[in-house]
Amino acid sequence: MTHTEVRTPSHATSTVNAWLQEFDEALQARDSQRVLTLFNDECYWRDFLAFTWNLKTCEGKEEIQAMLDATLARTRPSQWQLDGEASENGDTIEAWFTFKTAIASGKGYLRLKNGKCWTLLTTMQALNDFPEPRNHHRPKGAEHGANKQRETWLEAREREEAELGYTRQPYCVIIGGGQGGIGLGARLKQMGVSTIIIERNERAGDSWRKRYKSLCLHDPVWYDHLPYIPFPENWPVFAPKDKVGDWLEMYTKVMELNYWSSTECQNARFDDAAGEWIVNVKRNGEEITLRPKQLVMATGMSGMPNVPKFAGAESFEGEQQHSSQHPGPDAYAGKKCVIVGSNNSAHDIAAALWEHDADVTMLQRSSTHIVKSDSLMEEVLGPLYSEEAVAGGLTHEKADLLFASIPYKVLPDFQRPAFDAIKRRDAEFYQKLEDAGFMLDFGDDESGLFLKYLRRGSGYYIDVGACDLVANGDIKLRSGVGIERINPRSITLTDGSELDADLIVYATGYGSMNGWAARLISQEVADKVGKCWGLGSDTTKDPGPWEGELRNMWKPTQQEALWFHGGNLHQSRHYSHYLALQLKARMEGLDTPVYGLQPVHHVS
Repeated sequence: MTHTEVRTPSHATSTVNAWLQEFDEALQARDSQRVLTLFNDECYWRDFLAFTWNLKTCEGKEEIQAMLDATLARTRPSQWQLDGEASENGDTIEAWFTFKTAIASGKGYLRLKNGKCWTLLTTMQALNDFPEPRNHHRPKGAEHGANKQRETWLEAREREEAELGYTRQPYCVIIGGGQGGIGLGARLKQMGVSTIIIERNERAGDSWRKRYKSLCLHDPVWYDHLPYIPFPENWPVFAPKDKVGDWLEMYTKVMELNYWSSTECQNARFDDAAGEWIVNVKRNGEEITLRPKQLVMATGMSGMPNVPKFAGAESFEGEQQHSSQHPGPDAYAGKKCVIVGSNNSAHDIAAALWEHDADVTMLQRSSTHIVKSDSLMEEVLGPLYSEEAVAGGLTHEKADLLFASIPYKVLPDFQRPAFDAIKRRDAEFYQKLEDAGFMLDFGDDESGLFLKYLRRGSGYYIDVGACDLVANGDIKLRSGVGIERINPRSITLTDGSELDADLIVYATGYGSMNGWAARLISQEVADKVGKCWGLGSDTTKDPGPWEGELRNMWKPTQQEALWFHGGNLHQSRHYSHYLALQLKARMEGLDTPVYGLQPVHHVS
């Protein structure tokens, strides 16, 4: 995620201006061969909706030509303009630009090497005929003059809440009212897309409040803003879970979202004849059928909890729980606690149990990528998301686009130097962990945390203190072994040794998001859309073939009108914009032919 701002030579700006002019002329002439002369042999074009109505990366000239031949006549791009000044970064010239298509305005980022394009990002930013009611388009609010039929803001909100889902159907239903569903709901509200968010908890934010009490954000505040309302300047760098929960609850109210708490989706099916979903929900005990045109699964980046099955588990006389069910450490003082797993949740829970005088053993079955929070902040995130970045004019919106401008194919090359620096910086820290028997890795290709996250969504811990407890033995460690069987008051490991246990916490992660589709819709639909998340990198837990984008996320799937939205706060914020634009365009009846719909290679 590294990006270096450097001085801005005038020749860089003139080089980009000349390139954009030639590019503009070639595109308007619909001459794809002429366009290709402006690209290096190694080249990447990542497009968010502007050309493809998809999140699609074209790799190499052949893929770029195929995309252009399929989309140019309809897209009619024009007015490619440099935005600000270009800059030089080593042998690369970089620049922001704006452009227009037949129906939208766009923004993008360009990298030139030897005067030709290496990477190109194009993103749709707004639909021409449907601007959001913000800035120059903000609503007036007060209705001046006399009107006997006047409806106050409160009366209008109460009427909308009484009608929507009962006498008037929403265009979209979002299943899941955590950070993802709330952020997307705000985008859709602003775009005038009638939406109901379904959440089984009693209050917005409960998906955070109900987790183990030591949970806090491991990503810094600059990375975590929600759409439209950034965190205030006094917000802590790493917010605790209950504070995040309260912010989400406030945000839901202020953004006027139609948020159905204490509501559970029973099942859903797509009515092909009517072109709509039939979604059966239970709201405060009342059964209601919704008929939206679009259905979004916003159940987080993960699916159902992975609870491993071990022989003898049913005979255990203590407590067993998945990390998502762990209530916190208070009841376990003096108890022998075994944490199965060695990633974020495992470390957080183990440290909190130790703080409350439990006897804690971490069972590490495979290697884990560890990175200290401070090192991650300074070496990796800082150039894009920090107080210094903001002071340098890099807003989180710009930072999001900068990160998105790096094609996933070359992202490891961008990330590796930063994580090499972390290895050197924290060599003594890593040596202590290895001396304690902890199994470390930096990913299959040494590319670090973000690639592990994108490829498999697991296998790492951002250290905020628990590693010292592991290194010095306060948290006991058993590594390189698994569970042979569970006994009434102990666990037998695969090396034949035995661990006494009163509590077993399975910090073993989650399945793919399409597991929720299997539960709520059908296994047939879950298999039709296939695995969610992962890039096809052919690394551990991310089987090939190479796909170039995250599977099924924020873009059309093989099931009509079914969408998946999730990820961390950064991804939820950024990609909700593109998902909302896709839904808005469909609601307004715009032509949205999808180029490059991903085939399904893995069902789970």
